[in-house]
Amino acid sequence: MKNPIRTSMACHAVLAAASAGLLFSCFAGEANAQENRRRRAAQEGKPVELLPEQVAGLTKIANERQLNVDDLMAAAKTFTPSGRHDEYVLFSSGGQSGQVFAIGVPSMRLLRSIAVFTPESWQGYGFGGKDDHVIESLKVNGTPVLWGDTHHPALSETKGDYDGQFLFIGDKANARVGVIDLRDWETKQVVKNPLTISDHGAAFVTPNTEYVIEGGQYATVLGYGYAPPEEYKKSYRGMVTMWKFDRAKGRIDLANSFALELPPYWQDLADAGKSASDGFFFINSFNVEMATGGAEKGNPPFEAGASKRDMDYLHIIDWRKAEAAFRAGKVKKINGFPVIMLETSIAEGLLYFAPEPKSPHGVDVTPNGQYMVVAGKLDPHVTVYSIEKVKAAIAAKKFSGSDEFGVPVLDFDAVKEVQVELGLGPLHTQFDDKGYAYTSLFLDSAVARWSLGGEYATMHPEQPWKLVQKTPVQYNIGHLCAAEGDTVSPDGRFLVSMSKWSVDRFLTTGPLLPQNFQLLDISQTGTTMPVIYDLPIGVGEPHYCQMIKADKLKSWKVYPEVGWNTRTQQLDANAPKQGQEGVTREGNKVLVKMTAVRSHFLPEHVEVNEGDEVTWRITAVETAQDATHGFCIGAYNINLSLEPGEFEEVRFIADRPGTYPFYCTEFCSALHLEMMGYLHVKPTAGHAAAVPTTGTSRDSK
Repeated sequence: MKNPIRTSMACHAVLAAASAGLLFSCFAGEANAQENRRRRAAQEGKPVELLPEQVAGLTKIANERQLNVDDLMAAAKTFTPSGRHDEYVLFSSGGQSGQVFAIGVPSMRLLRSIAVFTPESWQGYGFGGKDDHVIESLKVNGTPVLWGDTHHPALSETKGDYDGQFLFIGDKANARVGVIDLRDWETKQVVKNPLTISDHGAAFVTPNTEYVIEGGQYATVLGYGYAPPEEYKKSYRGMVTMWKFDRAKGRIDLANSFALELPPYWQDLADAGKSASDGFFFINSFNVEMATGGAEKGNPPFEAGASKRDMDYLHIIDWRKAEAAFRAGKVKKINGFPVIMLETSIAEGLLYFAPEPKSPHGVDVTPNGQYMVVAGKLDPHVTVYSIEKVKAAIAAKKFSGSDEFGVPVLDFDAVKEVQVELGLGPLHTQFDDKGYAYTSLFLDSAVARWSLGGEYATMHPEQPWKLVQKTPVQYNIGHLCAAEGDTVSPDGRFLVSMSKWSVDRFLTTGPLLPQNFQLLDISQTGTTMPVIYDLPIGVGEPHYCQMIKADKLKSWKVYPEVGWNTRTQQLDANAPKQGQEGVTREGNKVLVKMTAVRSHFLPEHVEVNEGDEVTWRITAVETAQDATHGFCIGAYNINLSLEPGEFEEVRFIADRPGTYPFYCTEFCSALHLEMMGYLHVKPTAGHAAAVPTTGTSRDSK
């Protein structure tokens, strides 16, 4: 049991909380007017006079709930009253859910799940009938793939700073990249990599979002080819793809995208250079041993075979030279996609290697672009490389040799700035505005704060390149994310630990437990870096996230015009207007024009014949924020979300005779239940109405 809180301690906690703009009101008998004055004063940052009854009430509650002063301070830092908005938004991968999660910081409230690679009925994503454009975009080799494993979201950047316009996310399982427009937080494009089955290093962007970088993971035969493991070195290859982004269209430009062939190592995560290192990007790799596994045949398993050497290779790629080579036609088409082959990269000086401690997982560039930080999972150090030393070594040809494929390997001592010992299992690094770096320690289950050197040395009181503090987290942290920590101008203040385990943190939910997002306060220099919130993530396994200042997001409250097509992001001439509703027919082709407004659809009865090809167009004519409607037709797999002003079109074959209610699925008004109608599908001669089949439930024990 925690120690009881004495009144003086409670007073200290409450006063500190009040100074941050929060007021704990524990005295129910206080007059409303007095309470309102205190709230206004707190919001304006003015000193708040606290009543003795409030201090006593808070002390009583704290002792009853076994809370200490640190707990109360954490609550004060994260509590966000109803109606107030968060300062930051965390965009997190959703792991095996295939989606992206948007979470407010510091409240840690889930704001939205954004559908990307998995159909999601609440948002009407993938439920637009047989010709649904979402399902079409999620097909791989003609087969719908209705799940994904999202790993690394990336916010669009301008001059190395988040601009709040677009979000990109990779699908490791199927080597896809999704493009999300942050005006309406909807996925607009999904592209499938034609070279490889799966990837990992996606997505990362260059400083002005010229390209979205998709790094591979496991080497394979590029272009979906076949080769046995015995031909690994000869036939298997790695790759990295440079997806050209057209900001004006908000789409990846397939015609101006290309890839680079890499040796058959397992490429991992990437980061683009900025400022001093602009024009380069960097990729970690592992399994330089080119282990092929096969423990079932008596060979060393992958985990042993891929960890024999002391060093793997940091890939250093000059993407501007690569772009020039692509434009000059120095490519080979593989599965119809242009690829700069390995020998071209070597000849043109596009690709260099630098030794790095074995089994690295993260490479992260400091805000000024001067240093690249690499964390090796099996080395207690982080290794810091200098871009100036890299450039000088390339110019002076300071090589320690080349790899088995002829790629020049830079001399380790010539490019290394320093190594800093942090602890066990370092993975990923983020940065703040005070000259500190933060590295996740998987085996230590901790976040390490350490001091940067160079121009950062004057920003903090510590010696450069030194471990300052480690804060325990629960447990086995993977990635971590600081506020704007991937940009040229990080904010500091908050950091999120993406903890892989949560044993004993939350109520047991069966053998499958949620993962744990822990919020750390990193606003103070030195050794103060407490955990102030635990957030269970009970959907999928998030891997990585980026945190943007909320005021950079220019999200629409309603669509700009009634009849807005969200796929084209413009007014659609086909959108029905009020007064144009009705049903027309040309042969067996039926066109339904419908409007939706509280609390009815028009028309309310739609009659078609069995076998008709139905095109159903709906305009939500609402213009008030949050006046969302839904539209579903049971038995036809149709469910739409209709935000204010939105136009939707669905197509289907009326192949199931019968009478089908359609209704609004979003509770929109007091007469929501009355917002419905009927689709009447008249059977052809000799055909009876469709009778649904029943499923078989699992036998009860």
